[in-house]
Amino acid sequence: MSNSTSVELAAAESISLRIAIVRGQRVLTDADLAALYGVETGRLNEAVKRNLPKFPQDFMFTLSAEEFASLRAQLATSNDALGGRGGRRYAPRVFTEHGALMAATVLNSPRAVEVSLYVVRAFVRLRELAASHVDFAHRLDEMEARTEALAKHQETFSRQASDQFKQVFDALRDLMRPPSPPPKRPIGFVPPSDDASASSDL
Repeated sequence: MSNSTSVELAAAESISLRIAIVRGQRVLTDADLAALYGVETGRLNEAVKRNLPKFPQDFMFTLSAEEFASLRAQLATSNDALGGRGGRRYAPRVFTEHGALMAATVLNSPRAVEVSLYVVRAFVRLRELAASHVDFAHRLDEMEARTEALAKHQETFSRQASDQFKQVFDALRDLMRPPSPPPKRPIGFVPPSDDASASSDL
């Protein structure tokens, strides 16, 4: 791996740590994006205001109070990442992958253009990781389902085999039992029963 490739990967990895998920989209805050592009947050937002038609909702949106609180917990960083230690008077804007790229074009600075490539790569990297995790989770589910089916099949087979073996053993035990002896005939004179003498009198 070349030195330049290592630097690019390290930069993308560093940026990916600042990316959060809001409204089901991966985003960067205006403060983070401004820091990456080497400008003040206010200057970034001014450039965005002057070019609002270039920033539809899937490029950039402003957080609600609840979303802002959730973002703070999600990033778990100092206040610097969300606009400075003194806090901010308004909820931040956040930028999706396309919005971050568009912000670089409206700022029109060499640093913003250069860093925007790393930002896009960070978004792509996270997307690829998410896809691989989904694929792995799907394969794991399939494997678990197959294992459960096999276990049930084995359990049914074991039960059936056990019943069949029991029948075989019972049959073998029956064959091993000695036959019952026939009733013994009495030895000597046997007087006829009353029924027999009555029938002879007739």
